[in-house]
Amino acid sequence: MSGYFVHESSYIDDDVEIGEGTKIWYFCHVQRGARIGKNCSLGQNVNISNDVKIGNGVKIQNNVAVYEGVEIEDDVFCGPSCVFTNDLTPRAKYPKGHANYKKTVIKRGASIGANATVVCGHTVGEWALIGAGAVVSADVPAHALMLGVPAKRKGWACECGELLKDGLKCSKCGRSYVETASGLVEE
Repeated sequence: MSGYFVHESSYIDDDVEIGEGTKIWYFCHVQRGARIGKNCSLGQNVNISNDVKIGNGVKIQNNVAVYEGVEIEDDVFCGPSCVFTNDLTPRAKYPKGHANYKKTVIKRGASIGANATVVCGHTVGEWALIGAGAVVSADVPAHALMLGVPAKRKGWACECGELLKDGLKCSKCGRSYVETASGLVEE
């Protein structure tokens, strides 16, 4: 295990790739086939399920389970106890197996707040900001600020994290955006 850190209380299954500089803290489990990029941080009690792909620079806070069918791109932030699902109609008595899991993609730079839920089968766009406790039940445009249950777009967020209040120019970093059908794009 050179190039990354795994706390002695954590379990790493066979056939797992972990990138250089990644830190896996207390009581985590990384399951078979998982691929974790460079410079990631997995907080206490994180479970990464079979065949999950996680990009570089991802920060996953405490008590998060990233289930099979979820893909997380580079520089994503997953707040404490946020929830991912992978089956729209689960039944304990009638398991369907991984062939029926719905794919969920969290695009580069997105942030998911504490206790937010992302229902499977959807894409969260680049640099989107999902508020604490929100329930995402539809695709999220790039840079969208999503709040509530179900989550609705309540504004836009800059790549730097600042909320865009007056037009589509960031008062903090100066980036300017234009609105498109898929969300904001930088000018």
